[in-house]
Amino acid sequence: MSEPRRITHLIDGRPWEGTAERTAPVHNPATGELTGVVDLASAALAGAAVTSAKAAWQQWREVSLARRSQVLFAFRELLHARRAEIAALVTAEHGKVLSDALGEVTRGLEVAEFACGIPHLLKGGFTENASTAVDVHSMRQPLGVVAVVSPFNFPVMVPMWFVPLALACGNAVVLKPSEKDPGATLAMAALWKEAGLPDGVLQVVNGDKEAVDALLTHRDVAAVSFVGSTPVARYVYETGTRHGKRVQALGGAKNHMLVLPDADLDLAADAAVNAGFGSAGERCMAISVLVAVEPVADALVARIAERMRRLRTGDGTRNCDMGPLVTRQHRDRVASYVDAGTKAGARLVVDGTKDEFDADGDGFFLGPTLFDDVTPDMPVYTDEIFGPVLSVVRVASYDEGLALINANPYGNGTAIFTNDGGAARRFQHEVEVGMVGVNVPIPVPVSYFSFGGWKNSLFGDTHAHGTEGVHFFTRGKVVTSRWPAPGHGGLNLGFPQNV
Repeated sequence: MSEPRRITHLIDGRPWEGTAERTAPVHNPATGELTGVVDLASAALAGAAVTSAKAAWQQWREVSLARRSQVLFAFRELLHARRAEIAALVTAEHGKVLSDALGEVTRGLEVAEFACGIPHLLKGGFTENASTAVDVHSMRQPLGVVAVVSPFNFPVMVPMWFVPLALACGNAVVLKPSEKDPGATLAMAALWKEAGLPDGVLQVVNGDKEAVDALLTHRDVAAVSFVGSTPVARYVYETGTRHGKRVQALGGAKNHMLVLPDADLDLAADAAVNAGFGSAGERCMAISVLVAVEPVADALVARIAERMRRLRTGDGTRNCDMGPLVTRQHRDRVASYVDAGTKAGARLVVDGTKDEFDADGDGFFLGPTLFDDVTPDMPVYTDEIFGPVLSVVRVASYDEGLALINANPYGNGTAIFTNDGGAARRFQHEVEVGMVGVNVPIPVPVSYFSFGGWKNSLFGDTHAHGTEGVHFFTRGKVVTSRWPAPGHGGLNLGFPQNV
């Protein structure tokens, strides 16, 4: 067994050379092996990173849009060339299968590509002669230092939702990745330096709550972007806004897939398996509840179960369908819902705790699990499990299914499966959820639209990436100007008149 590597911060473009008072383990979830030890930042170190970023921002904000675009294009090319290498790091520390990790990097690349168009995205408006000889124009300017706090489940994609746009808009960024799998994030940050980003404009601080609190309360942090669980998202939003920050905090989810009786049941079953168990269910857009409108539930559950039994769970490097969960503690927590669901009266159709796994060592595995006859009062329905557990709720009608979805406190993503265009149009109009799929089980918007939910899935009023992302990382300014003609003469201390 090899010696665990040291994983540390990236400060001013270089690995931190200090000695950490606290560290955390990093494991390979497929084997259980300790592969790294990550330094955890103190509040003082996080504050020092902010101070350094602010100094670097003073120069970066003056860099032309043309030059910023060149850095973005160079970064995009580097990440594209090394996407397999970065994906392998994701699999080694998070556990998701290589194809899933590569898809994550690709989706992150799409946001970088969108940010390459920043000269167009930051164009202001201009009105000539708004009043006599008075012109008015608008512009958007960077905020300063912004913090990005990203989760373990997408160590590349989620930082890429925010960092490229924040940098393109002229901000400096302090990025705090998850301490569970920081390697891919740090490798990606190193590519920014190689692409020509000046040292200090992007700082990476590893840590836990101490580091996050330091960023949320630091006077020189202007804004915070966060993705994580709903309780922590609420805390980040309330703490950050209380300290004068602009905050977008994306929280948890309980995503429903409504299947109408006229739907293609094979298509729906494929979608439920892919959306329920991809990335071992560790994604905020996973389908965790399938709402079957009778009389199709029996046929649909049988199709889903049959597909589940063909899935291979194991080491993500072995061409398996599903990998492990990120930590042993998380695996045990998710597995506890198998007992909880059974005790609550749900019917356990497929028990993932009984699976065999294609892996060496002592990995953090749980096979795909399916419950039927779930009711809204059961823990498997009410809780965000964040693992490979799919619950089937049976309803008598479209209206009952819609009411169930709208009553849920989460509002991240949802989907409807039907061949009825009228029903689909009604659903997308009536459902109280931020992202909707029609015969698409995971409706993650492309980069030039924006990502984000409703209700307890989002705190703040601005979604990630797209034009909303550009607006989040900038603030507007309007200039009203008059350039008098030669020899105008006289004084006028009043307001400009619309004449």
